[in-house]
Amino acid sequence: METVFVDNPTSMDARKRKPKPTPYTPSEETNFDTEFSLPHMPMHLHLDRDSKNTENNLNEKTQNYSVGLQGDKANIAVLFFLYVLQGIPLGLGSSIPMILQNHGISYKQQALFSFVHWPFSVKLLWAPVVDSLYSSKFGRRKSWLVPTQYIIGVFMLFLSFYVMSLLGDESQNIQPNVFILTTVFFMLNFLAATQDIALDGWALTMLSRRNVGHASTCNSVGQTTGYFLSNVVFLALESSDFCNKYLRTEPRPNGLLTLSGFLYFWGVVFLVTTTIIMLFKKESATEHLKDSDYGLVGTYQMLYRILCLPSVRAFVIILLTCKIGFSATDAVTGLKLIEAGVHKEHLALMAIPMVPLQVLLPLTISRYTVGPRPLDVFLKAFPFRLLFGVIFAILVWWTHIVKQSDGSFPLYYYVVILIGYGLHQVSLYSIFVAVMAFHARVSDPAIGGTYMTLLNTVTNLGGNWPATLALWFVDPLTRKSCLGGLYNGMSCGTKALSEICVSSNGECTITIDGYYIETVICVTLGFLWLLWGKHRVQHLQTLPESAWKCE
Repeated sequence: METVFVDNPTSMDARKRKPKPTPYTPSEETNFDTEFSLPHMPMHLHLDRDSKNTENNLNEKTQNYSVGLQGDKANIAVLFFLYVLQGIPLGLGSSIPMILQNHGISYKQQALFSFVHWPFSVKLLWAPVVDSLYSSKFGRRKSWLVPTQYIIGVFMLFLSFYVMSLLGDESQNIQPNVFILTTVFFMLNFLAATQDIALDGWALTMLSRRNVGHASTCNSVGQTTGYFLSNVVFLALESSDFCNKYLRTEPRPNGLLTLSGFLYFWGVVFLVTTTIIMLFKKESATEHLKDSDYGLVGTYQMLYRILCLPSVRAFVIILLTCKIGFSATDAVTGLKLIEAGVHKEHLALMAIPMVPLQVLLPLTISRYTVGPRPLDVFLKAFPFRLLFGVIFAILVWWTHIVKQSDGSFPLYYYVVILIGYGLHQVSLYSIFVAVMAFHARVSDPAIGGTYMTLLNTVTNLGGNWPATLALWFVDPLTRKSCLGGLYNGMSCGTKALSEICVSSNGECTITIDGYYIETVICVTLGFLWLLWGKHRVQHLQTLPESAWKCE
């Protein structure tokens, strides 16, 4: 999704000593698993919006693209719509956990499902294959994009006939099949990540040089639009409560949409769009000439050379560990709000007023991340983001108190949540923009695309693995007891014991919530990490450019 174009000012002899720029420039994640896609609204920040989008937009401001869009308007429209399609599986993958939470699944099962977001964080493993193996006759990018989108379309059509049974049926006491759901949505996101690799590469050659900066705009706006349609809009129209309250005069038991119908519709759209692209959108010979083929083995060798740099190894350790302190807050808070009675569609709709803030924050923060020490902003924002873990835990506790007898919440409750979430975004984006600015500063221009992709992929992976563990450990840390009935005081931590408690006229209630324990542990680990990592982060900013280059 991002390619870095850097003019190398070195002499011709110096150029000969450096490796050729790699054509492999696939998307460098956030996210959208991911840090801003909000899969567990409103706190779990996973935008598989890709982490590169902000950096691209910042780069776009520094370059001159004022010539206009002549000759590229149709190409921009094509790119935008293809990125919209890319956002559909991402949004669906973030909607399912909220639906499953209403079906009463465990947090271990939520942890299992969280693996569906991993393909966008590890696609670096197969991105060189997508970039290097292709049919020049059919088209370098179309060789992967067309079959991948056809498979996604067929996959959605097939899944539409079975997905409702996989979600279970509470009326018949049929539990969701989380393992199968995880498998199929993991495959769907794997295909979307592969499409993303091909599309990012094509975006850089489809547009003319003067307009190539608009590729990041198509990516950011298009992917966000697709995510919005399949997350916020879908969850609202799927909810019978929302539809009955705002869209109907007579209440009905179901929403205007079902997951099955939504999948079927977009499956057809994928097939039709891909057919049009295959028949009418050509890759010209001049587009191929814009890429210099690094080769499959060469790209993997270059990744290895980058990882052998001591500075990169130290930075990778920082990227893989710095988000441990945020994991409970980001991964669990939204689900805890749903468990407390907040409707999932209301949480999804809370993303709407955040959009202007998410657009303005990176532009504002970028003023303070220019220069040789962008990570100073990271270090200043870090403790504030950790403190939001405590604040959100208090808000979850407060949710149970302000919940009204009819299950609704007063207006001021949502106002407080929005304010808290908005302030949280300031600290989150400060860290995000600072890290992206540092990536751009240290990446070797001779291999900029591969370098940036590696760093951004590691950044996303550093957010995914703690989130999965945070979801996994909520249940083991939680204690439940039976209140009343024949088995009063008995532990009812398992489903079987809970059923025994309820059958004896008791109530299985949470006495110790693992979420609060996790929050304390994670925030504590976060401050300990800050003590350990502060000087290391500052030291990395003092290293010369030669420490980051593959000679």
